[in-house]
Amino acid sequence: MDRIRIVGGKPLRGTIPVVGAKNAALPLMAACLLIDDTLTLSNLPHLVDITTMANLLAQHGVELSLNGDSPGGGHAGRVLSLTARTIVNTTAPYDLVRKMRASVLVLGPLVARCGQARVSLPGGCAIGTRPVDLHVKGLARLGAEIELAEGYIEARVKGRLTGAQIIFPQVSVGATENLMMAATLAEGETELVNAAREPEVCDLAHCLVAMGADIEGIGSDTIRIRGVDRLHSAHYAVVPDRIEAGTYAVAAATTRGDIELVGARPELMAAMAKVLVETGVVVTPTERGCRIDASGTDLVGVDIMTEPYPGFPTDMQAQMMALMATARGASMITETIFENRFMHVPELMRMGAQINIHRASSAIVRGVPKLSGAQVMATDLRASSSLVIAGLAAAGETTISRVYHLDRGYERLVEKLAACGAEIERIRD
Repeated sequence: MDRIRIVGGKPLRGTIPVVGAKNAALPLMAACLLIDDTLTLSNLPHLVDITTMANLLAQHGVELSLNGDSPGGGHAGRVLSLTARTIVNTTAPYDLVRKMRASVLVLGPLVARCGQARVSLPGGCAIGTRPVDLHVKGLARLGAEIELAEGYIEARVKGRLTGAQIIFPQVSVGATENLMMAATLAEGETELVNAAREPEVCDLAHCLVAMGADIEGIGSDTIRIRGVDRLHSAHYAVVPDRIEAGTYAVAAATTRGDIELVGARPELMAAMAKVLVETGVVVTPTERGCRIDASGTDLVGVDIMTEPYPGFPTDMQAQMMALMATARGASMITETIFENRFMHVPELMRMGAQINIHRASSAIVRGVPKLSGAQVMATDLRASSSLVIAGLAAAGETTISRVYHLDRGYERLVEKLAACGAEIERIRD
């Protein structure tokens, strides 16, 4: 099992390219099931989750063609064509779905186009149960007959789905995406109330519009979709990954470095930038993206609460905790999106962080002058990146095991950090 070895204490300096967003690319790939033509996606990241979704779509009958990379961009700018001319299988099996919860995003498109789908329940998750009941209840509102049997969601509809008003009791990115895709081919108008507003949701909506969908209210909490008879082919570029950009921004801040994030979209990182500025980091938009400068800065701890977009993203909570562990004073970090998302805390404490968990949903972090290198173990994707960040700032050597989590969400992380002066390597056992 691979490990990452880091000798910390060196400020990051240089430039880091930001690739397309994983959390946008996955629903965009699923959208290909809505058409019998070709959907071409550019700026696709090279990640394990992308490969998992590609494998799932292939067994549904989708033909995939990797058309190449952008000139001089390495892995960045990858172009993928997906053609779902004929759906040969409407079952998404457990062996594939269990690897990635986003696989449930094929449910809405399959029911909308084929009138049926059988999708495995995703099962448990390291950062909470993350139930799919909102997906299921929403499809039922659109006229689908739902049955849960033998660990699968079985959905059927005679003819077309029918538009309806769906009011989400809580904000759900996945349910918003699934039902928005399903509604594009439904008869009549669908209104999604209390819909997710994340940039990745907006990216899917804009792609669907490019495919011929009729959608209003993109970026608001009320989305209206007027169903059409069919959608068509389109070319679409995946939005840059705000979480990848935020992770490297926090890494620069924690090491008291100075980097430029090339390709980042500062307007999508406003909540993260606000917190960084409050700690004392200088955040400056550039012609190519965004600059993060914490060189020679005495950073201070600030309080953080995760919230749906445009609030502070839950996917940046672990990384920010690593930064707060090195800042002067105390900070309180409150997690409101997922339960059980403090699994990185014991590992950070092994490195000398002073953290007390209060009522399982908040943590008090008291900054220390210096973290110390240690052997630690990753528990999930974002926890992995928080340990990398802590290792970059720590005195001595840090070894992180179970780093396969990182491959799900970060493209060439070791190479990007090494190019900015980090002493970091991947050890293949």
